[in-house]
Amino acid sequence: MTSDDEKFQEAIERIDESNREDPNQETFAGKEYPKELLYSQRMTQWLDRLAPDAPDALRLAARAQHICRWQRPRGDYPMDRTGYLKWRTDLYQFHADRAAEILCSVGYGEDTVARVQFLLKKKRLKADPDTQMLEDVICLVFLEDYFADFAKQHDEEKIVNILQKTWKKMSPRGHEAALTLEIPPGARELVAKALAE
Repeated sequence: MTSDDEKFQEAIERIDESNREDPNQETFAGKEYPKELLYSQRMTQWLDRLAPDAPDALRLAARAQHICRWQRPRGDYPMDRTGYLKWRTDLYQFHADRAAEILCSVGYGEDTVARVQFLLKKKRLKADPDTQMLEDVICLVFLEDYFADFAKQHDEEKIVNILQKTWKKMSPRGHEAALTLEIPPGARELVAKALAE
């Protein structure tokens, strides 16, 4: 019989194994990483900071948040709001399905698999504490590691709008953590503007 710890570790290893196949690379601290592998590690690091005693289902969902995302590129959908929303909805299901395959393969039961899928589909945001925690972690990873580069690619009005929407999704605890982030001055000014409006 496999212990829960062994199952958990094997599931994490298989999620990472899947994300190592990402053909997109990202450089961090002078080292090249498969993009989604690095993202998943950042998700785990933030969750460990905010909720070191998080249940396994939440820890698994955080690690699988972007699992194999490159297989569902944004460019496969119309480049309008309807296309974006369809892409996001399809991604939730894709990540949930891919995570379920891995969890079932290492011996997790229906309850855990269903819970991880529930979280990956962002169900009951604001009402479910684990869904909210996952969303806070997603937002913090974005703000800390991706926002500055993202902001360079879009006009200020769009960036401010995105920041305001991001802020609304977060809990007070997430807000508190976000305000401690070290981000470049230009990006920090955009955050300040978004929060002032």
